[in-house]
Amino acid sequence: MTNEASSNSTPLDRIRLAYDPALLRTTGQRLVEQLASHLAAVEASSGNVLNWTAPRDNIARAGRIADEWDGTAGPEQLAARFESLVGEMLSRGHNLHDPRYVGHQVPAPIPLAGLFDAVGSVTNQVMAIYEMGPWATSVEQAMVAKLAGYLGWREGDYAGIVTHGGTLANLNAILVARNVALGDCWEEGVAGYCEQGQPTIEEPLTLALSRPPKRRCPGRSEGTRISARSDNAPPVLVVQADAHYCIARAAGILGLGTKHVVKVSLDERRRMDVRVLDATLTDLKAKGHPIIAVVACACSTPIGAFDPLNAVADVCERHQVWLHVDAAHGGSALLSERHRHLVAGLERADSVVWDAHKMMFVPALCAFLFFKNKRHSYEAFRQNAPYLFDPSAPGLGEYDTGLRTFECTKRAAVYGLWGVWSLFGPQLFSDLIDVTFELGRVFHEKLLAAPDFTPLHEPQCNIVTFRHLPAELSDATPERLGEFQRQLRRRVIESGEFYLVATTLNGVDALRVTLINPLTTSKHLDQLLETLRRYGHEILV
Repeated sequence: MTNEASSNSTPLDRIRLAYDPALLRTTGQRLVEQLASHLAAVEASSGNVLNWTAPRDNIARAGRIADEWDGTAGPEQLAARFESLVGEMLSRGHNLHDPRYVGHQVPAPIPLAGLFDAVGSVTNQVMAIYEMGPWATSVEQAMVAKLAGYLGWREGDYAGIVTHGGTLANLNAILVARNVALGDCWEEGVAGYCEQGQPTIEEPLTLALSRPPKRRCPGRSEGTRISARSDNAPPVLVVQADAHYCIARAAGILGLGTKHVVKVSLDERRRMDVRVLDATLTDLKAKGHPIIAVVACACSTPIGAFDPLNAVADVCERHQVWLHVDAAHGGSALLSERHRHLVAGLERADSVVWDAHKMMFVPALCAFLFFKNKRHSYEAFRQNAPYLFDPSAPGLGEYDTGLRTFECTKRAAVYGLWGVWSLFGPQLFSDLIDVTFELGRVFHEKLLAAPDFTPLHEPQCNIVTFRHLPAELSDATPERLGEFQRQLRRRVIESGEFYLVATTLNGVDALRVTLINPLTTSKHLDQLLETLRRYGHEILV
């Protein structure tokens, strides 16, 4: 794989070739053709959704490919090699654009968004300070303003930043809430609040209430009881019981401790029980526990349940507690006239996480974090870095994202969203919400009509959790029933015919779909049920 010209090249020759715009033009044209052909085939479901290969085999294959080329080649050989490598990537990846992809909360992104992202990647538009990424920073702040407008917040009052994913955004928000709640915690740490021998949270006991709720969700997560009052009681984080695991992870990272995450029990629709929340906050304050924040969901991951945000906000305001809403998935409902009622009250939160790489259908990662009070956004990191932030231009500090995010160097994460918004306008995003949320309702109706399937909730969005219950399992134990769902899911995804995921509800395994490919149709959903029946029968015979 060498030629005489390339084998006699100097280091500078090789570097110039790697940076050659002509080589980029040739390979770029081939790339677009490959991607277009690939998407045409995938959207027509002409292959597998998931190209399943055992991890060790894939890793070995990737290593062999990396070692089989010595790099001494001319432009034509490099272009052909590039095309071969892209083909390998496409043939072995996960095909989210296939309408049979109904898996995680990861969308089939709008293809053009990826091309806008590529501009930032090829030219390496990075952010931390305005002067390093003036246009990337400007695009980010423009889109922050667009989305904040749907929250109804006034320009100048709020602050918004973009970070690499909802997990990091939630960590950033809770860090701010911690620093606000505990004053000098950034400098002094949390040790003073959590000395050895201080009370901890007893879990999973139910918080005693003066009167039990009229309705209870069988098997739902229970509330948490607080131990007896003591001086310097440790600070706690109060969360919806189905909150994403990254919230507890944040508590561990921030020194609060996962044992001091207080779970508020759920109502019959798996939403935060507001009455229990009120009693929990009253009890915590009576026992001297500083409350970092209340974390509500819009929506939760297991079934897509939207907490009653106005009622939650009323309780938080009454107790003067920070309200954070993890709206990573459901925040985009604000863009739809038909569905924005699901997030009524979101504007009352002190901080909000909203992922564009979920229901705004752009490539990962692009997560927005909003603070209702602009000053709070500077509470995250009380630091000075003179090699970055120029004191001779203090007015630019407002645009230096490195002051307010964990990342110093950060990619231009909003190029894809800004480009698609600028091409199609906001109506496209409303359409995407309406179409996929409607698919959730359609699938729920199909489950109700099928005697061998059971929906486990009435969906509020495009997340639907259910079980396949063939007649042979009518008397099965919960353990056997759950094991069957897991076996069934594994059999289906490895076949490549569909991709869906599993979860656990009320202690029993279940199947879960997120209808996050807008090209999925009712016919595909019928096909999914038939596929599950077929593989279910194979398991049981």
